[in-house]
Amino acid sequence: MCDLVQNLTSVIQSKTLAYLKALSRHNNRDWFEAHKAQYLEAKTDFENFISQVIVQLSKAEPRYKGLEAKKCIFRIYRDVRFSKDKSPYKTHLAAYFHTGTKQNEGAGFYIHIKPGNSFIGGGRYVPDAASLRKIRQEIDYNTEEFKKIISNKNFKKQFSELQNIKLKTAPRDYPKDHPDIELLKYTSFIVSKPMTDATVTGKQLMKEVTASFSTMKPLLDFLNRATD
Repeated sequence: MCDLVQNLTSVIQSKTLAYLKALSRHNNRDWFEAHKAQYLEAKTDFENFISQVIVQLSKAEPRYKGLEAKKCIFRIYRDVRFSKDKSPYKTHLAAYFHTGTKQNEGAGFYIHIKPGNSFIGGGRYVPDAASLRKIRQEIDYNTEEFKKIISNKNFKKQFSELQNIKLKTAPRDYPKDHPDIELLKYTSFIVSKPMTDATVTGKQLMKEVTASFSTMKPLLDFLNRATD
């Protein structure tokens, strides 16, 4: 795999975090419109950073070369139709990198920037039923390979383990006494690691991002192979 860890200086500006903090205190349309210039500045800052992330990730995953930052970044506007919380805006900035389609995004890499709660993540969150069957089948057929990925020393050091999003009982296609039933109970296959505000605005941010992606890539490749 291409070594992505380099002495890069790409960061998120501290004023972007300051804007997000202020937005969390004044999450209403009037304040947002009155501070639209600051929002656009924060948006541009994040978009520029994500563009540089794509350049670096593409060195390990050539399929990422065709990605556009704007298409990776989530909108700041919340969908409040079915939510009790009617706050109109998200108080974080986030981007998801994948090479799938709208119908099947596949496993990807995720960056979440929020003051006091930033993190790097990735994997496959709540795949559709057909994709989930394929992933379980891949795990069943290549169990030792999957175990080797998630038990890798560096993987465990950075991400600990897959997030505990799984069924309480065995999926109907597998017997309860299957030797690896706990792996087959998963309904999502995601990992994450937190970042401090100092990391987000520090000179080592891009190094942290690219090192995390390099460690996560075997998991993403395994999951995508199952559904490609």
